[in-house]
Amino acid sequence: MGCEGNIARALSVDPDGSVLGVDWSKIETVLLDMDGTLLDLRFDTEFWTRTLPAHYADEQGISVADASAYLDPIHRREHGHLNWYCLDFWSETVGFDVAALKREHRASISWRPEAVNFLRRLQASHCRVVLVTNAHPETLAIKLEQLALADWMDEIHSSHSFKAPKEYQAFWEGLQRVSPFDPQQTLFIDDSESVLGSAAQYGISHLVTLRQPDSGQPPRTRTGYPAILHFSELFQGLPADG
Repeated sequence: MGCEGNIARALSVDPDGSVLGVDWSKIETVLLDMDGTLLDLRFDTEFWTRTLPAHYADEQGISVADASAYLDPIHRREHGHLNWYCLDFWSETVGFDVAALKREHRASISWRPEAVNFLRRLQASHCRVVLVTNAHPETLAIKLEQLALADWMDEIHSSHSFKAPKEYQAFWEGLQRVSPFDPQQTLFIDDSESVLGSAAQYGISHLVTLRQPDSGQPPRTRTGYPAILHFSELFQGLPADG
């Protein structure tokens, strides 16, 4: 379980990797992922694995199985790269407006448990709160409209602004240029362990992942970074009210 060294300085972690608490006096900036962290990843999972293939099948007059057989290798090829998150790329690939399709299904976008209460407490704290997401600007706009995420953030940054996803060091270098932060006094929470690995490589000291990013999937029992099931596990030491 990867919580040795400077990663664990502000985190109290039990032997199974669960976060027991945060020493908030050591944190100045909180970087938060969106999908699978603040928001339930179930919307995105169902959109990309069911909604999009079904719509593509209808458009092409083919079976859903054939649509998935076409789309799945593209997903695998682009995974971890900017195209994987880019609605322009996917719209060109499938021949219709993927953002419009997402907007049709936006009612299914939802918060993860205790996320709003966590944001309320962070807002009342000394911490600067920054949303850092790989979501395409149109996806981000849909979710900001649906759940008023911006109300809780000091800043919001999409990786598309830096032409590199969070998996790349170029993202962190770009973020540092436009929104300077001290990596040694930053807590970053993200459901993707490849993204957390990139953040660790950049030098961010305090890293936390989620055990259940997608409510439609069982919680992960093993993680490579200190983990929480719900944000309530981080409340101690934060103001009670926003």
